[in-house]
Amino acid sequence: MLSRLIEGAPAQPLAPDFGNMHSMAEELRAAVQGEVRFDNGSRALYATDASNYRQVPIGVVIPRTTEDVIETVRICHRYGAPVLPRGGGTSLCGQCCNVAVVMDFSKYLNRVLSIDPDEKTARVQPGVVLDDLRDAAEAHGLTFAPDPATHNHNTLGGMIGNNSCGPHSVMGGTTVENVLELDVLTYDGLRLRVGATSDERMRGETGRSRDIYDRLAALRDTFADDIRSRYPHIPRRVSGYNLNALLPENGFNLAQALVGSEGTCVVVLEATLRLLPSPRCRTLLVLGYKDVFESGDHVPEVMRAGPIALEGIDDRLVHDMDAIDLHPENIRLLPEGGGWLLVEFGGDTMEDANARARKLMDSLGRTDKPPSMKLFDDPAVQHKVWKVRESGLGATAHVPNKDITWEGWEDSAVPPERLGEYLRKLRALFDKYDYDGDLYGHFGQGCVHTRINFDLETAPGIEKYRKFIHEAAHLVVDMGGSISGEHGDGQSKAELLPIMFGDRLIQAFREFKGIWDPHWRMNPGKVIGAHQADQDLRLGADYDPPVAKVEFFYPGDGGNFSRAMLRCVGVGECRKKSGVMCPSYMATGEEMHATRGRARLLFEMLQHDVITHGWKDEAVRESLDLCLSCKGCKGECPVKVDMATYKAEFMSHYYAGKIRPLNAYAFGMIDRWAALASHMPRVVNLFTQKEPFARIAKAIAHIAPQRRITPFAQESFTHWFRKRPSSRTGAGKVILWPDTFNNFFHPDVARAAVEVLEHAGFSVHIPGVHLCCGRPLYEFGMVARARNYLRRVMDVLEHEIHAGTPIVGLEPACVSVFREELPNLFPHSEQAKRLKQQVFLLSEFLERHRYTPPALDRRAIVHTHCHHKAVLKTDAEEAVMRKLGLDYDLLDSGCCGMAGSFGFEAGKYDVSMRCAERVLLPAVRNAAEDILVIADGFSCREQIVQTTGRDPMHLAQVLQLALKTSGTTTGSTWR
Repeated sequence: MLSRLIEGAPAQPLAPDFGNMHSMAEELRAAVQGEVRFDNGSRALYATDASNYRQVPIGVVIPRTTEDVIETVRICHRYGAPVLPRGGGTSLCGQCCNVAVVMDFSKYLNRVLSIDPDEKTARVQPGVVLDDLRDAAEAHGLTFAPDPATHNHNTLGGMIGNNSCGPHSVMGGTTVENVLELDVLTYDGLRLRVGATSDERMRGETGRSRDIYDRLAALRDTFADDIRSRYPHIPRRVSGYNLNALLPENGFNLAQALVGSEGTCVVVLEATLRLLPSPRCRTLLVLGYKDVFESGDHVPEVMRAGPIALEGIDDRLVHDMDAIDLHPENIRLLPEGGGWLLVEFGGDTMEDANARARKLMDSLGRTDKPPSMKLFDDPAVQHKVWKVRESGLGATAHVPNKDITWEGWEDSAVPPERLGEYLRKLRALFDKYDYDGDLYGHFGQGCVHTRINFDLETAPGIEKYRKFIHEAAHLVVDMGGSISGEHGDGQSKAELLPIMFGDRLIQAFREFKGIWDPHWRMNPGKVIGAHQADQDLRLGADYDPPVAKVEFFYPGDGGNFSRAMLRCVGVGECRKKSGVMCPSYMATGEEMHATRGRARLLFEMLQHDVITHGWKDEAVRESLDLCLSCKGCKGECPVKVDMATYKAEFMSHYYAGKIRPLNAYAFGMIDRWAALASHMPRVVNLFTQKEPFARIAKAIAHIAPQRRITPFAQESFTHWFRKRPSSRTGAGKVILWPDTFNNFFHPDVARAAVEVLEHAGFSVHIPGVHLCCGRPLYEFGMVARARNYLRRVMDVLEHEIHAGTPIVGLEPACVSVFREELPNLFPHSEQAKRLKQQVFLLSEFLERHRYTPPALDRRAIVHTHCHHKAVLKTDAEEAVMRKLGLDYDLLDSGCCGMAGSFGFEAGKYDVSMRCAERVLLPAVRNAAEDILVIADGFSCREQIVQTTGRDPMHLAQVLQLALKTSGTTTGSTWR
């Protein structure tokens, strides 16, 4: 069996007996309904969290039921295997990675079990996402107050483990203050429902439970004076165990004592939580001060106005967001200043909320140096301002021309009245060590967030980091603060706890853990008896990934693929359930299908440790195979992880020296086959549309039998264009890009674009020969061929590129090639730089030239192509639709699920449909017949046509409809 630890002793790094690990895995598979994964790919997937640490787990269990959790712990106990309960895996201090059996609650045990609006309580499973609870509570006018920046994907179990906080802890306290009861399981199999405990209840217990109560009572009595004297009385003390909850004046509350224990004591099976009335209306006041220090000085003054949230950011954060082009339109909303306070007020009405904000504004306006002020009561605009604050972690991790920044001293807290003083001293400490870091955080409660450019790759750099965190710990403790004000201790802060609590309370912590976990098998090596802060580093002085010869240049990472693999910081924004990123995760709920999971596997691939087959590894290929290359991550990930490019890179190496599957050639080279088919479309359509030929064709190309092969048009757009009467007079020349799909399949879209461009006053031309951007090639790793396609485009259009002739594209996926892949494959080509600047979507081009179409008084629902949303952005598209007078609803439908060839492939049909059924298809089916369905992407239109029978329109066709409806066929409104 796996060797047991001496009872009461701190955990040591384990060297699992892999023979017994196999036996344990087999027992788990026989006993658990959920998934049991002890393969190397799954172990690599869970080897790290959002911290600096890496520990490869023994295996992973994804429990489907509470009974699965109990069985997992029972079997692990029998083998002496450590256990780590895990939620969203976004912890920053290393508490979510360990040499243990990891239980991931987020896939199945993620339900809100009940809400009692009268008692204002909720019962939840540990894997429920915070926003899911808040949405359910809002139906009753209630909310759960703590709300970290990861609120759209972090889990309640993780919040309970870390004692999470967030901006609205000002309104309702930290997680510990909002937990009423916990249903918990100990490592030795005892299941308890714990909360505030009376002496009578304690006397009614027997056996192991009575022993726990008695020993905790004795612990309380022994250390009560130390707890009262050494625990700082501040709003944000997250460091250490919550032994203060055991005090008589706090009700001997075992549930609250376990909050923040980071999985080192028990497994949480269920939680009963306190809900608060949710303010019906909210308004946001932003105050601009000279610098962040001055903003910190004024926190107590602002807090007296009774806000429900008070956040702070400094100018360095804003500059870094600007440098990476993150939410530029949001940054411009801030008032003048070098340090800002975001002050939120709530009320039953907007007038009430605004009145409270204006009262503060009036008060501040009468001071000698009033701050600049802006009041926002539009929820959509407020959301944009909040995104500036919420983007802090991601925005500061990878900034051009700056070192990578890391956690390690990211959430210290001091008394709010000393915040300005602390910010100045912390900045001085940065300067002493020649460190840099942006300052932001929950200023209303004195909590400061930052990421620092620690050198964690050399021995001197790591030693310097250790000296800094020790000096920083003494600084914050001397100011009456806490080493951790939100993210917990884990491994990065654990060795600093004696500075804050002293030896006697450290002994109390050891006894507290030992009472719950006598064998020290619950998440060992964290919080107490912990590994040192410089152990188990993800990088470390031995970090030396191979220099990979790659296809792309990776300009944001210095051309270094291994550096690009450090880009993911583990914040987990890809695990949200809205927007574009990450459609396959939304469909499957699997970590391996999230952008973060894929990035982790690619990082592990370069370590050649657990993932040992490099570019040929099947676990990495399996993970990437369900990536839809939507580029949602490039657009929405705060650190701009570009998984579509990483997938193309990996596939190019994976298939090197191999023959690809037939469908790779069928779909990847679709431009070639389409050009050939255009010479005899009726014959080709006979074999792709009529049975039994269609069934045979789909089987050969591995196309899902539920799909229809898109029929070829009887006449291609280029053939139609070249034989049409010349009408190319106009104020300016433009090249219309005849992409494969709108040329050979949907030429009516391109013909509509010609009519619109000519109405706008332009002379429309097309390339003299067949060209293709090569978009489908990337999906199958045919990068060298795609590079040749782009080189040919630049050669054929050389004169037009030098002349600056604009090129208008109709297919967003094609236009994004010129914006993204072109400069990444030709980073030093001036011709590529010119071409990138000359390619526009139709809407972008029309807006650039201030084209005003005739009005079209219609309603519409709009599904935007992923690349359009993520890379090209929708501002121009929406501006044109507003000019049309459309009453439109822009769907938050994410990816349509077709994604080029993805949705056609037999093995991906189910995931494709799950993506589409999330929002898009129900919205289309529910739309009245007179409502226009607008979708510019060829794949998007195919998904809609093949699953709903509706005939969606490209924007070009909508504009053409406006021309026809108005009776306008000639003339120009171009200026």
